[in-house]
Amino acid sequence: PAPTPAAAGGFDFAALQALATEQNPIVGYFDPLELSTKDFFDEGNTATIAFLRQAEIKHGRVAMAGFVGYLVHAQGITWPFKMTIDGDSWPTLADAGSVPALWDKIPEGAKWQIIAAVGCLEWYDEWQFTSEGMELDADKPKHYMRGGMPGKYPAFGGYPLNLFDPFGLFKKASEEKKARGRLAEVNNGRLAMLGLMSLLTESNGLIVPPLDGIESFPKYAGNVMIPFSGDFSIFS
Repeated sequence: PAPTPAAAGGFDFAALQALATEQNPIVGYFDPLELSTKDFFDEGNTATIAFLRQAEIKHGRVAMAGFVGYLVHAQGITWPFKMTIDGDSWPTLADAGSVPALWDKIPEGAKWQIIAAVGCLEWYDEWQFTSEGMELDADKPKHYMRGGMPGKYPAFGGYPLNLFDPFGLFKKASEEKKARGRLAEVNNGRLAMLGLMSLLTESNGLIVPPLDGIESFPKYAGNVMIPFSGDFSIFS
């Protein structure tokens, strides 16, 4: 089915197809489930496309961090300071046996701290109103489903460092350079999602060429889709 008409000035279906070709001229537009033709939450097709773009960018960023993190931990690298106030050391690869098992070795409280911190970042990105009332915050960029740019994280007002470009290295970059960077970020995120899932799949004993040729690749006996399996189960 054809997507509904876009609002004036919105990033519509035709613009998405053009962007896909710009991101990867070989593959081009690829959406076998036709999600970008839908209308999520009764917000219109333009808002749906923005929602999907935001989701892909966000997943790509997490995957890039996860892929690099996997490689760092695979080398046995940990923080130089102690993990807890009581002086407990960080779990090592030698103790855990594999990178995913390191997550199982950290205290449950630490896991909730990580999840809560990510939740706070997510809330700050989505919340568009002032602290005084329900007026839109003029200091924040437009919401991505309301004509804003997907992936653009708002600055932390009153704080010296921001989540994006904390040292201001890209402040003077031209719009053309910024646009190229956004294209590269999406492509790198897609590769990272494939790379991270390949590492996790191989660690669970499945065949992932060429990783299956590494006989010493550490295996994980747990389930990466059950992050609190070592602490509790809501189904038990």
